[in-house]
Formats: sequence, structure tokens, C-alpha cells
Amino acid sequence: MSTLTRLVSAGVMTGLTAAGYAYAAQWPTSQIFGRTLIAGSAIDECALTFDDGPNDPYTQQLLDLLAHHQVRATFFLMGDYVRRRPDIARAIHQAGHLLGNHTVSHPSLLWTRPARVREELVTCSALIEDATGEAVKYFRPPFGARRPDVLHTALELGMKPVMWNITAHDWDATDAQVLAARVQSGMQRNHHRGSSSNVLLHDGGHRAFGTDRSVTLAATQSLLAAWAGAYRLVTVDAWG
Repeated sequence: MSTLTRLVSAGVMTGLTAAGYAYAAQWPTSQIFGRTLIAGSAIDECALTFDDGPNDPYTQQLLDLLAHHQVRATFFLMGDYVRRRPDIARAIHQAGHLLGNHTVSHPSLLWTRPARVREELVTCSALIEDATGEAVKYFRPPFGARRPDVLHTALELGMKPVMWNITAHDWDATDAQVLAARVQSGMQRNHHRGSSSNVLLHDGGHRAFGTDRSVTLAATQSLLAAWAGAYRLVTVDAWG
């Protein structure tokens, strides 16, 4: 084998290794680094999940919309924002929704020291529990980024890691109908796969408190109207 051939082969293997690691660490449905909760097997079930709150005024507007449709959802809260607005966290809990841990400050845990990973999770849970009086049992890693030790730490702290199987990309959406159609398309894919749907949406934004989520709110309103009587809306604890 020539030197050039060996270098090319080494480069290919390095690229494949890097691609495999990226898939294991960040692809939402990957189970390579450890089991995460994604969805059930009933195709008529759907969980609406909202990250990066609590957020004023959009979380409360979302709560009003969900109450109108008698729907429960799952909210993965950031500790920094719970510290700032514990009243909104309490309102989510009092409305009967499921609350989960989304770390204090939303770092990518793929690159975070293990000691800080633990601190982010412990502190976020404590803030939520202080605000609501309810133990936190579910955790969603920011950006979906995880390592085996991150998942192990969450489990050690009594929380099940939760991912998703529909990425709505609402963080940069500008058209509510396009956003709603994107979710509907993802649900059709899950139907063909024999899976329930776990929809990733955002009621806040990790970069700033007060992030505009009016497009997500309008898309959620459209989806709930379209789904009336066709789907069972559940929280992620229905699946494990």
C-alpha cells in the first residue's frame, strides 16, 4: 500500500469515526450512548414538548391555549428563567402540565465538564422543585447533546433522559402555517414507522428571556384545531 493510499484510508476512517460519534451524541433518536425516552407505539398519540421556558409573555399565552383545548403538554425549563420567574413555573405546574429539567444555563453538555454537568442538573431541579413543590423526573439535554456520562448522571439523579422524533425548527420559523405543516409531515413519517409523535417546540429561547415565540403559539393553535378528535395528546410520562 502506498503512503498516499494509507493517508487517504486513515482520513476516511477518521471521518467515519467522527461522523459516528456525532450521530451517537446528537441525533435525536440515537440510542448508542444510552437509552433515552423518545415516544410510544400508538400512532394516534402525540406529545407537545416545549423547551427553554418559562418565558414572558408566551408561556402564559400557551397555557391559556392548552387550557382552551384541554390539553396537557411537557415543559423542559431552564433554571435561570425559573429563578427569574418562579411564578410562571408554578402556573405551568398548577395547570397540570409535566415539568422537566433543561439545565440552568443551556450549555452543550457534549463539551461540558462532568462536575458542571451535575451542577447544571442538580441546580435546575432544585429551582423547579422550590417553585412547584414537585420532584423533577425527566430531563432533556440542550441541543440534544449527550455523552454516556451525561445520561448516567441524569439517571443517578432520578431523571429519565427525553429526546424527540419531530424537530419543528420553530426557533427560526417566520410562518406559522409552514411550521404547522412541518409538524404534520413529521407525524406522517412517524405513522409509517409505527410510532407516536414527540414534537420539539419552544416557548422560550436560551439566548434571552422574552424571546418572541408568537409563530410557535400560532402554529400550536392551528395544530390543536386540526387534531381535535383525531389524536390523543399526552405528556412524555405516558411512555415511560
